[in-house]
Amino acid sequence: MMKGACYVRVSTENQLENYSIEEQTERLTAYCKAKDITIVKFYTDGGYSGGNVNRPGLQQMLGDIAAGIIDTVIVYKLDRLSRSQKDTLMLIEDKFLANHVDFVSINENFDTSTPFGRAMIGILSVFAQLEKDQITERFTMGRVGRARNGYFHGGAYAPTGYDYADGNLVVNEYEALQVRELYERFASGHTLHSCWIYMQDKYTTKYGGWKSETLVRNVLKNEVYLGKVKFKGKLYSGNHTPIISQDLYDRVQQMFLNSSKSDAAQTGRTYTRSPFKAKTLLSNLIYCQKCGARFHGEHGNYSCYSRTKGDKRYVIDPDCKNKKWKIEELDALVIHYITNLDFNELQPEPDALQEQQPLKPDYKARITEIEKQVEKLIELYQIGGIPINVISERIQSLAKEKNTLTEILEAPQPEALTLQDLRAAKDRFVNLLESGDLQEKRYCLTILIDKILIDDDAINIILRKI
Repeated sequence: MMKGACYVRVSTENQLENYSIEEQTERLTAYCKAKDITIVKFYTDGGYSGGNVNRPGLQQMLGDIAAGIIDTVIVYKLDRLSRSQKDTLMLIEDKFLANHVDFVSINENFDTSTPFGRAMIGILSVFAQLEKDQITERFTMGRVGRARNGYFHGGAYAPTGYDYADGNLVVNEYEALQVRELYERFASGHTLHSCWIYMQDKYTTKYGGWKSETLVRNVLKNEVYLGKVKFKGKLYSGNHTPIISQDLYDRVQQMFLNSSKSDAAQTGRTYTRSPFKAKTLLSNLIYCQKCGARFHGEHGNYSCYSRTKGDKRYVIDPDCKNKKWKIEELDALVIHYITNLDFNELQPEPDALQEQQPLKPDYKARITEIEKQVEKLIELYQIGGIPINVISERIQSLAKEKNTLTEILEAPQPEALTLQDLRAAKDRFVNLLESGDLQEKRYCLTILIDKILIDDDAINIILRKI
């Protein structure tokens, strides 16, 4: 007698449909009885999506198939096995047939013991994938519509500073006070780490407190505090009340941008770090002209990382012999240079303004072309004559290209510095010289100076481009 495994799956969205576990079990039992198939076991996955194969019941069944105790796998409907074309064919061809196990779907009335049944499996799995994609598309369109109407996508989990009531974000005045103080504190030049310690010691929120630097960073980068909502990289005007001003938000983002550029120039990495963690005025700004490594402050000197016994990750040339500079001497030289800057000499050079930039490809036109190609491929499939696997692979390739181009188009572009920004930074730096906070001075210098190159006694201060 043939030994059968009955696989049953129901996902959350299908709980109210006629695919309940009890309904599937009853029909599978009746089928096996009629076909004289002995049911080895019911393998059940309740509340699992058919979009992947990471399901405990399915994995247990695959293990029993590999052990050779099953002759046939029976399901009520093909999409109960999987809604992914790739996964469906993989399971049938690589897991079932490779182990001499047939597959039967009683709703579609075919099985893999016949050539026609094997052909129909491929065709129907395409439509199972299509149905899944359509559900995803409709769900995504609904979320885009909500975002355009100003609704926040976070469910009941409201960001710090807001509460969630009747589908809307409502300002939590106590937490909003904390968010404003955090922004002001960071914008004044305090480090990310010191801001975290300060907030952790002073405040608590509805979620228990400021638990990590990551939380602080996320709050400082969240456009929701401007009264915006974000979905798939695009910003929309929200229905909620802003907590901070656009000017304050922009100043904070510029500080993160300055820090990111400083680190990328040294290490080639794209992650962001705070430019204010060092305890010297010029740290993170000075680079060795000889080997390219960064200078750092130690034992009263600015020294090239390559010739110190510090972190080996920053060593570029262990044989570098670049000169050390006394911290107070180099600080004094740079302060003198900045305080005597003549901004009339910092106008952008005409050649730089006229420099031809490569034309940006017309990504929108390409996306439109991709959509037309997909429509044509679907028409070709309906007419017939082209293998379904060829059409499917082409559509997947086009979809991947479209997603990449869409991400590029939606990526925000940082704004360039202006001459007014530099003048304001210089004036603020001069006012801070006598009794200002070190971190505030460092912040001003990161706006004014791109890098300082040291070659023994030669000092080259390179200002930020405008």
